[in-house]
Amino acid sequence: MLTPARLAQYVLPLMVLGSTQLMASTAVDQQIEQLRARVSAHSVEVNRFEQELLHPVDTRVAVFLTLAGRNGLEVDAVELFIDGQPVASHLYSKRERNALERGGVQQLFTGNLSNGGHEIKAVISVRTAKDQFIRRESVHRFTKSTGTHRLQLALDAHAPDYEPDVTITEWK
Repeated sequence: MLTPARLAQYVLPLMVLGSTQLMASTAVDQQIEQLRARVSAHSVEVNRFEQELLHPVDTRVAVFLTLAGRNGLEVDAVELFIDGQPVASHLYSKRERNALERGGVQQLFTGNLSNGGHEIKAVISVRTAKDQFIRRESVHRFTKSTGTHRLQLALDAHAPDYEPDVTITEWK
């Protein structure tokens, strides 16, 4: 026959075992959350180191595209060459063209260059206000020095013929 004392003899160890498992489960959950936070912090740090290794500040070069005149041009494509090597090309969607027309700036290229003399060539295809497709090339020689070097490609077109003009300037 099962008496209350005999029942307590079986139930009490089960209750202790259940509460121990609950406490252990809570501790494991806390450890998991702590590990997740540490992994996330390490991931951010690794990403920062990776960017420093891939694009060190001393050798970094960045090229941006803007529309100086927002009327009369519709950008179709851009190809970018540095020292004769292709480094970027882009075909524009209607949405991207609209963003440029509203004053947006597009980062075409970020990479590394050694200090010294270099040449950048931009090949730009546009559609003019007269619905003609025109391809223009623009070449610019520059001297890369220590630190980040930034170049801007500015597209413009003037009435009445709306022929595209590409200007490459260096940001200070």
